[in-house]
Amino acid sequence: MPRLPRYTVPGQPQHVIQRGNNRSAIFAELVDIRFFLHRLGQACRRFRCELHAYVLMTNHVHLLMTPRRADAIAKVMQSVGTSYVPYFNEAYNRTGTLWEGRYRATVIDSERYMLACMRYIELNPVRAGLALNPGQFAHSSHRANAQGHTDPLLTPHEIYLALGRTGPERQEAYRALFQTQVPDTTIREIREATHKAWVLGHSRFADEIERLCARRPAPLRWRKDRRTESTEGVGGD
Repeated sequence: MPRLPRYTVPGQPQHVIQRGNNRSAIFAELVDIRFFLHRLGQACRRFRCELHAYVLMTNHVHLLMTPRRADAIAKVMQSVGTSYVPYFNEAYNRTGTLWEGRYRATVIDSERYMLACMRYIELNPVRAGLALNPGQFAHSSHRANAQGHTDPLLTPHEIYLALGRTGPERQEAYRALFQTQVPDTTIREIREATHKAWVLGHSRFADEIERLCARRPAPLRWRKDRRTESTEGVGGD
């Protein structure tokens, strides 16, 4: 089956996943994480890509990014890979590929899924049993988004900024979102859309992405099912 073309929608957030080959570790020491984040920050600044949320697990990473140019995400991931893979191979006396093929990504409807996707990403360590709450896990955006820690990698999205007039107000409102679980149906939607490179959003949003990118945003059966949705607007998370 031929590869689907990438979505190139400047200004629209995308959820990106990059996994280690055969689920192998891509981080072994703290220095690896620091190097990866340093290169990620450099690439985001160079290629005009805003990072809103992230988590670095042992064998995969989740990123929520808004590209400001059509090729920004592809350029960021390529730049990080061409510097991080040789670094990791040399550090651990290994050769060959590190990643499990191409990164996976989906365009998301920010009005409907932005905050849900942020929570999904930052709750990854909790679902994996690595922490009791997302604030206990150091290698994610949660401490910045929920507690106000300084993180130069992050650019707040307008949906996040709308949570409050000040930083403390936004952080309190954001923390409150974590008092309830992300619905299982939403988790499945996020996973399926990202793994299969389909659009995550309302059918009207999917239609707009299809018009902009000239490719189907979802399987035909899914499109048919989504046509039955209410035409009423859908709010945030």
